[in-house]
Amino acid sequence: MANQVQQYSVKQLTHTDIVKSKFQDVLGKRADQFITSLVNVVNSNTSLQQADSNSVIASALVAASLNLPVDQNLGYMYIVPYGGRNSRTKIAQPQIGYKGYIQLAQRSGQYKRINAIPVYEDEYKGWNPLTEELKYEPDFKDRNGEKPVGYYGSFELLNGFTKSVYWTKGQIEDHRKQFSKSGGNGDVPKGVWASNYNAMALKTVLRNMLTKWGPMTVEMQNANSADSGDYDHLDELRKDVTPQEDQPSANDLISSAVDSQKEKKVGETSDNSSKEQEELFEHGTIKPKEADK
Repeated sequence: MANQVQQYSVKQLTHTDIVKSKFQDVLGKRADQFITSLVNVVNSNTSLQQADSNSVIASALVAASLNLPVDQNLGYMYIVPYGGRNSRTKIAQPQIGYKGYIQLAQRSGQYKRINAIPVYEDEYKGWNPLTEELKYEPDFKDRNGEKPVGYYGSFELLNGFTKSVYWTKGQIEDHRKQFSKSGGNGDVPKGVWASNYNAMALKTVLRNMLTKWGPMTVEMQNANSADSGDYDHLDELRKDVTPQEDQPSANDLISSAVDSQKEKKVGETSDNSSKEQEELFEHGTIKPKEADK
């Protein structure tokens, strides 16, 4: 049964009542627009087209639950396929961009100021980790591919609490190699890290700063869990769109309209046979033992 489900594309799954109802429960009237955006993202990404369709839907539900758009060009939320040559099917997982964390922080209504920037060599004049002071002289010239030497983040809450952090390029690289499945553990970045290194570095700084020092709202907790690959808070959603092998197909198999019609015809035939047997029982034509056979 599980293999049968895998045959359906993301577009086909989004046309099923089960999947549409899940997005409608989370997004309401905005569900159709979100689903259209999801289909466009998959159609423009060959790797996602090769990923398990149910995992793509589950990742999109994470984005929907956090009310973050999945359009990768916006940088709020990414759906990243994992798996290489050794695995038959790629598995998609949600990955929040740095703009997504800023958005969630703003929604809390507790931040007066929040920012994160790349720092280049001619701008960096020193960092004091005790006072959290960055000696910084901005230079707004065209960098022409010049790479930052570090990344700075800071925020101030409405209650007056402030926090500032500075990560060197070496610290960012150590973090990428140790914790990022998509970024690769070698010297050469892969995936999203290769295509948009600065955005991922800023996300690393912001996520660490906000989840360690900022107010942990429910949305921020869920975002941090989803970004870590922990889906416990969305298990029910995932179960509903990922049928289990021991569950009856009539209730859990996500199928196309054609298959639904076929199942309906089989059900009608079965009902007619049952009615005929009941009538024969009533007239005593068939004995119970014969019916059991």
